[in-house]
Amino acid sequence: MSTSTQSETLPVFIDGTFRQARSGETIDAVNPATGEVIGRFPRCTGEDVDDAVQAASTAFTQWRATPAIERAAMVRQLADKIEQHADELAMLDVTENGSPIREMSADAYTGAAALRYFAGLALELRGETIPGDFDRVNYTLPTPYGVVGRIIPFNHPFMFAAGKSAAPLIAGNTLILKPSEHTSMSTIRLAELAAEVFPKGVFNVVTGYGMEAGDPVVTHPDVRRIAFTGSAEIGRSIQQRAATQVVKSVSLELGGKNPLVVMPDADLEVAVEGALRGMNFTWQGQSCGSTSRLIVQESLREELVERLATRIDSLRSGPPEDYATDTGAIVHRGQYEKVLSYLELGRDEGARVVVGGGPPHDKSLAAGLFVRPTLFDGVAADSRLAQEEIFGPVLAVITYKTYEDALRIANGIQLGLTASVFTNDLRTAHRFARDVEAGYVWVNDSSRHFLGAPFGGFKDSGVGREESMSELESYTQTKNVNVNFG
Repeated sequence: MSTSTQSETLPVFIDGTFRQARSGETIDAVNPATGEVIGRFPRCTGEDVDDAVQAASTAFTQWRATPAIERAAMVRQLADKIEQHADELAMLDVTENGSPIREMSADAYTGAAALRYFAGLALELRGETIPGDFDRVNYTLPTPYGVVGRIIPFNHPFMFAAGKSAAPLIAGNTLILKPSEHTSMSTIRLAELAAEVFPKGVFNVVTGYGMEAGDPVVTHPDVRRIAFTGSAEIGRSIQQRAATQVVKSVSLELGGKNPLVVMPDADLEVAVEGALRGMNFTWQGQSCGSTSRLIVQESLREELVERLATRIDSLRSGPPEDYATDTGAIVHRGQYEKVLSYLELGRDEGARVVVGGGPPHDKSLAAGLFVRPTLFDGVAADSRLAQEEIFGPVLAVITYKTYEDALRIANGIQLGLTASVFTNDLRTAHRFARDVEAGYVWVNDSSRHFLGAPFGGFKDSGVGREESMSELESYTQTKNVNVNFG
């Protein structure tokens, strides 16, 4: 089966079989850089989800009984296949997601690395013995939930599809993967590779809209474990919906409006590069971890803004498939219009556009959803531009006077995913790391993730931790066993 034919209707993968939705309806896959329809995929509903849950439930009995080392071997085999097809997988994301080929190529290998990481932890998932009476033994067993529902977003389609599948499978669960309705093609291709590795029913993919396919996964009584990556608004809704029929375990990796604080003693050039990297302009700022609030001591503002503006303005907007492109297209029209609306809002609130501020002038890009990386100066800390997640290439500069001012601004929102501080004072670095309300903190750095380091947010940015042993453990329940042999 090939996913490369334009306008081909792709299948979902349920119970080891590639098929269309029961309704026969489809959704167009659109290239945001050109507006071209590049394929179609099934518009699944609750009936298709029921089929997937039944298949996953049936497969669970044998999958959980498969030795952990054998499950790990299959997961590594999938990682091998991903690396063999990395160029193809990256191009699927480029054409449907709009991000540059350099980033999407890296995503394919990052997804494979996550599979290998969790496969390596397979024998580390263990219980413990608890001291007790002389003639008793008490111990715990990590026990898989059964069927796991994993709902992933549009900004890193393949990386999340592959990487976020690893921990549930290694823990002994079966999986239903629901990609974004805007970026499903690479997940379907992943299913083709997984079909060559896993027993039927272990790995299932359903595609479609959130309310039609995602909500049935969230509310299904036989899916006791849900994991979602996306916006805080939808995350709160999932918490509510998940509890409508049965009690479920729900983890959420949600949005961020993340601070990057530049202290007076910071190396300014390092801070400029950190602010540029932290905004993730190379995938159009579409990242929950983007440090989109640049909080600068007022004595540094003028020089930092000037240097940063030069660097941002040098970024090349262009066709995502071109390796010379730095920043590509916004993933879909609704998101594109949202970003443009915030550019107008920033102006209305009195902030100054330093660079960017709208679509590029290059007429060859006119058919696509392109927005130039934008830097706003003079942003008020309590403005909507500074308080609300845009999920686009928009960086807001806010000034402060004292450390206490900087901390108040950094913590003055309902989100708390990441934070970054630039300083050469060790005391200030540790003080900020202690005081900031965020789950993932960089000192003199930004944006980078490290396998094994728990990633997740405070406040409305989520519940639970990923990319670490904590994620693997979260896909099990603890069972306690007490044996009286006296």
